[in-house]
Amino acid sequence: MIDFWELEHQCYEGGFDLVCGIDEAGRGPLAGPVCAAAVILPRDLQIEGLNDSKKLSDQKRRALFDVITKEAYAYGIAFASEQEIDSVNILNATFLAMERAVAALGMAPDIALVDGNRRPPLGMPVKTVVGGDGLSANIAAASILAKVTRDRRMEELDAEYPQYGFAVHKGYGTKRHYAALREFGACPIHRTTFLKKFYGEK
Repeated sequence: MIDFWELEHQCYEGGFDLVCGIDEAGRGPLAGPVCAAAVILPRDLQIEGLNDSKKLSDQKRRALFDVITKEAYAYGIAFASEQEIDSVNILNATFLAMERAVAALGMAPDIALVDGNRRPPLGMPVKTVVGGDGLSANIAAASILAKVTRDRRMEELDAEYPQYGFAVHKGYGTKRHYAALREFGACPIHRTTFLKKFYGEK
């Protein structure tokens, strides 16, 4: 069984007291913003069912969202828009969202554990962790906050653009989504740089 606090304990032993977990949701969709969350959980807090958000049902994620936001020492959630994604590319837009999420914490962590292998410029020590949402309590919590927040945003956008089915596929490139693009064209929340291949542009 994975010890979800092992990475955090390595940080504590290294002299880092406030350990922050960071993850994002929505790097791959054709539409909508990318969302990032930063979480500082109380040391060794055990949250039943905490795991990588991708391994949880939607109902479980939403229930855990409420627990995490109630129990966290601090958390921040932020977006980078589809316009920013088109302007600076998805990687840099993800970093923007991460920087904003850290700023929203209201305090300065001593170190950040970031899911993946790319290091965002956060102005603090950063440890990247491939598959971190399945290895670290704080990253797993961040993955849930980011995923649930972005899903809710796409459900709100579905009310504005009901013809695309955003509430169902959350902007990802499903058969239904591509069919809607062929019928209605792109809408203001589509990422134009992600649609070049679809439209046959170079």
